[in-house]
Amino acid sequence: MRFLVFSDIHGCADSASFIVRKTEETEPDRILILGDVLYHGPRNDVPENYSPKDVISELGKVADRIICVRGNCEAEVDQMVLPFPCMSEQAMIFADGASIFMTHGHIYTPDNRPRTGYTHFFSGHTHLRVLDRKDGITFLNPGSISIPKGGQERSYAVWNDGRIGIFSINGKLLSEM
Repeated sequence: MRFLVFSDIHGCADSASFIVRKTEETEPDRILILGDVLYHGPRNDVPENYSPKDVISELGKVADRIICVRGNCEAEVDQMVLPFPCMSEQAMIFADGASIFMTHGHIYTPDNRPRTGYTHFFSGHTHLRVLDRKDGITFLNPGSISIPKGGQERSYAVWNDGRIGIFSINGKLLSEM
């Protein structure tokens, strides 16, 4: 299986267009979005090319492949305009012999998480990329596709037959496991 994994789009039209282009190029089985799709939030600067309406339109082109969880910036109105479900706080994905717990990271975190039932924990929220393995669990935060923090680059992850790589939007491999 192949998944593209994104987090923290925050209404950035360029990021949504990037997701569509990557989907067309790589034809993933699913696109996993770890929340914060449309709104930039009160703690973030407005991203360049902020255009939630364009994000809706762009992601609509690949909506049939998207599995999305709710971020702390999602609101009921977002579900009314997005063509895919976005209000669940978590999702479970089963692929390649792995069980993946998806969440945004504002309720469940690597330090405050369900203790059993999965081999992988995918979260966003911090805008900082992480790929680590601890106590038999693989932790992934793909970073932010729109508003990275800590001097990091805009990034996303790829799950390919159980292998995970984090990439900059320029295609540079930043981390893999």
